[in-house]
Amino acid sequence: MPPTPAVPHGKRPTLADVAARAGVSTALVSIVMRDAKGAGAATRERVLRAAQEIGYRPDARARLLRSHRSHLLGVQFGLQHPFHADLLEGIYAVAEPAGYQIALSAVAAGRGEQRATDTLLADRCEALILLGPQAPAARLAELAAQLPVVSVARRLRGSAPGVEVVRTADDEGARQAVDHLVALGHRDIAHIDGGRAPGAADRRRGYRTAMSRHGLADRVRVLPGGLTEEDGAAGASALLDAAPRPTAVLAFNDRSATGVLDTLLRARVPVPDEISVIGFDDSHLARLAHINLTTVGQDVPRLAELAVGRAIARLEGERIPEGEAVVAPHLVIRGTTAEPA
Repeated sequence: MPPTPAVPHGKRPTLADVAARAGVSTALVSIVMRDAKGAGAATRERVLRAAQEIGYRPDARARLLRSHRSHLLGVQFGLQHPFHADLLEGIYAVAEPAGYQIALSAVAAGRGEQRATDTLLADRCEALILLGPQAPAARLAELAAQLPVVSVARRLRGSAPGVEVVRTADDEGARQAVDHLVALGHRDIAHIDGGRAPGAADRRRGYRTAMSRHGLADRVRVLPGGLTEEDGAAGASALLDAAPRPTAVLAFNDRSATGVLDTLLRARVPVPDEISVIGFDDSHLARLAHINLTTVGQDVPRLAELAVGRAIARLEGERIPEGEAVVAPHLVIRGTTAEPA
């Protein structure tokens, strides 16, 4: 084998570098990398070994661009949402075996949804998967007129034509949480809601429905909340000042529930001995040993499968079942709920 040509430090190895290393032409390396006919077994082995030795990796995105398709699914997610991180893992697990790559664009305090989606469009994404979008329905419909759009974890009630919807039955999840608490013996159950966040109205309705079904309509307490630990902490502080205090709290999500737990800990109110706490999502946050949160679990693998599946089906012209794809939740019982004292 000829002397190894140096690849400058920090430079990505190219087909030409592999060709020089293997002592063959660039065209022959291209044939091997495309797994096309025209190269013998020994030559293929030599080229692949040379590529491995210098760290060459085919540029899949460039190849797709040359084919006039990007095979990119753009995913918009909230940077601060643990549940979105769990969903991203599921989306990667489904998309890559199907031959699609993922482009990510985050929504953060200083970066709104408009910028996040514009970035994905500029990257030539073929479809968008939006996790918990809060943009107006008209904006989502506008995007759906340009390319396939899947909204995950937000009910749209037909207000955004063309948008595929994949969501959890949030109202059923809240009912499961209340049923669990009532079965333990709780009657004074409060709900710190999610404000205008996606899913909040359904969870609020599910809580009210379950309380009424158990004959507890006169004990309904809904406190304004939101998505964050700070929202949960504010709600918990209000409950601590209430008379009588509730014996159980259903928070909008796991982050909010964590804020509730922190506030109760600081106030020396033991959980679950004096107040039981339930979250929603079953994010990795809830599964941490020192939190050990009882929560309503969302079926992440199924949500990811449906979201990616509907995006690809739209791209490939396949038939999609009409209406929303609604996934059942399930209660996950851990250490923050118990019988009332």
